[in-house]
Amino acid sequence: MPDAPTIDTGNTAWLLISSAIVLLMTPGLALFYGGLNRSKGVLNMMMMSFSAMGLISVLWLFYGFSLAFGTDQGSVIGNIGDYLGTKTFLGEGDLWGATAENPSGTGIPLYVFMAFQMMFAIITVALISGAISDRAKFGGWLVFAGAWATLVYFPVAHWVWGGGFIYDLGALDFAGGTAVHINAGAAALALVLVLGKRVGWPRESMKPHNVPFVALGAGLLWFGWFGFNAGSELTADSITGLAFINTQVATAAAVVGWLIVEKFRDGKPTLVGASSGAIAGLVAITPACAFIAPWAATLLGLVAGLVCALAISLKYKLGYDDSLDVVGVHFVGGWIGCLWIGLFGDSAVNALVANDGLFVGGGVKQLGIQALSALIVTVYSFAVAFILGFLINKTIGFRVSPEAEVDGIDVAEHAESAYDLQPASGSGGGAFAMAGIKPGAAEGSPVSEKVNG
Repeated sequence: MPDAPTIDTGNTAWLLISSAIVLLMTPGLALFYGGLNRSKGVLNMMMMSFSAMGLISVLWLFYGFSLAFGTDQGSVIGNIGDYLGTKTFLGEGDLWGATAENPSGTGIPLYVFMAFQMMFAIITVALISGAISDRAKFGGWLVFAGAWATLVYFPVAHWVWGGGFIYDLGALDFAGGTAVHINAGAAALALVLVLGKRVGWPRESMKPHNVPFVALGAGLLWFGWFGFNAGSELTADSITGLAFINTQVATAAAVVGWLIVEKFRDGKPTLVGASSGAIAGLVAITPACAFIAPWAATLLGLVAGLVCALAISLKYKLGYDDSLDVVGVHFVGGWIGCLWIGLFGDSAVNALVANDGLFVGGGVKQLGIQALSALIVTVYSFAVAFILGFLINKTIGFRVSPEAEVDGIDVAEHAESAYDLQPASGSGGGAFAMAGIKPGAAEGSPVSEKVNG
């Protein structure tokens, strides 16, 4: 007779900690994106991330978790009735993965696993926002975020992790290269095409307004990513340690790769480049972190840093205005990491690798499976996002007016601004005087450009 259901306090504590630090990634993303943005749109940019924390959490509780992880319905979606938010799961048998043969499952309460996966849903939606900064109505964004999460993220999470058809194909995605990064990157590209270019792009310089914000955000993301990747093992074991070390070395190598490109292309390495390289490495290692050896993870990070640093220039050649390089980093990086499993996935590292990668003694079977899974998610996410963006733009409106965009989307959409640089009093000159700047600096001067973003 099977033992009575038992909570594994160690696994539960680890997943609670992982959930909390994965949630911290979204404020980290807000800082990263906010710093990369122009000053007159930084609050709107950050609001998109914070609003995802609010909206997607509620949707996930009430039906998103059911759609993603409920009992499989035709390999397409989970049973929406399994985990409805109107139900309560506090019984001794309400443990994730519990079966008649194994009543304890993973030993983790269902609500803890639900919370952990909730954080993935939140940041996936938030990632999209960086591509459309400075020109999207906040109301339009909220409608899109809720609809895209419902129609795309929840089903795709089921396809990849919940027992859907991509899972049945044998595709591997440990922590979200396909379900999170390729998914969000494809949607970002679709919205960019629907909304069009920012006023003045690419003629005008639209540089990051706060590089320390960028570095701080990247640091928080790097920290939180250990919960993202290592936490996805659910338990604290040797695979958890592998995912942890692979996350670190891949990210570190990607920083080096990105800086190499900057040095040879631009002449000087930058902090923005180092921060962006870190994100590229984190994205690329996400799907592969538990399936490859550390040396292969290091090589993956280096390649991701090099390729993503080059990929961000594609928008200038192809003419799409991806404001904060979501496509160049998340879409491209996600594809690299997904395919890397087919190249370096090793069954000696993880028994879940059914087909060894091409460069570790296997053939091309796993590589083909990985490519097919990524292509399916790319096409589906892009198509639905494009249709949603088009419908929203034609009905309630998705893009702000040119006047609001030029004057500043923060004021137009939220009636507030990030920085008050007006004199504190009529005679003292306030912040300008303290900085040695005359309040009446001419419009168009270097000072004015910095203030206006």
